[in-house]
Amino acid sequence: MNTITDTNYTFPGQQSVYKGKVREVYTLNNDLLVMIATDRLSAFDVVMPKGIPFKGQILNQIATKMMKATEDIVPNWLLASPDPNVAVGKACTPFKVEMVIRGYLSGHAAREYTAGKRELCGVAMPEGMKENDRFPSPIITPSTKADNGAHDEDISREAILAKGIVSEADYLILEDYTRKLFERGTAIAKERGLILVDTKYEFGKTKDDEIVLIDEIHTPDSSRYFYADGYKERQERGEAQKQLSKEFVRQWLIANDFQGKEGQQIPEMTAEYIKSVSDRYIELYEKITGEIFEKADVNAIEKRIETNVLDYLN
Repeated sequence: MNTITDTNYTFPGQQSVYKGKVREVYTLNNDLLVMIATDRLSAFDVVMPKGIPFKGQILNQIATKMMKATEDIVPNWLLASPDPNVAVGKACTPFKVEMVIRGYLSGHAAREYTAGKRELCGVAMPEGMKENDRFPSPIITPSTKADNGAHDEDISREAILAKGIVSEADYLILEDYTRKLFERGTAIAKERGLILVDTKYEFGKTKDDEIVLIDEIHTPDSSRYFYADGYKERQERGEAQKQLSKEFVRQWLIANDFQGKEGQQIPEMTAEYIKSVSDRYIELYEKITGEIFEKADVNAIEKRIETNVLDYLN
């Protein structure tokens, strides 16, 4: 199955290209960004050696749908999606923090809690919690936005302000937007029989000094979902929750002795395993959007993207 794991386009008026872990961002001279979601898979801040069929399409289409479903409460960068893997929007200067918000004790928070920590990013976590228990109210646990290849790191609100990474006035807006988006995302997930467990949001400033939501929102790469049906019973029995997120990839890597640490080898990704990951992403797309996933033509995926973007720009 064809995947797209790298792009090398030259669009009209192109000024620069930034290649992130999954997305590639082309900056054009008319304050436009062309963001291409590749099929790369990243876990523990390491890009896996093989792409996942349709992953980029899934991420882009969920993100664009969720941007449109939240634009009444938080402004965003998006202008159009001329191709299943592409979003075009307003150029922004990104804030150097990711706004992580957690409704439940899961993933990284649960690993820290199990290690005996009762504070995450300066926020207290109550005693007596079990993994996947709901927090009394959602907690915001920011992380630094690392440069390519580096690890994101937990950081407290106090440290962000003390270091001048974000001004206090701007940070208050980021917090407000984060809570509003999580509330809306939680409501959307509930309609689909899902629980939005935790997620991250990224923000930037336009040239007009407006703070807007950028990058992705409520995708399986940025969010963790549980199935609502049976959640309470599984918690009472001490069983693992049935979830839709990238956590299953992380768990597979942990089980195969890989957590992105020096000297560790990425386990072999067989064709069967790659298909299983693709199937899980498609399952999440259909659950969170309530729509059947329509696979785009991937026979000449690079050419398809180029044609669609050029048609839009023209």
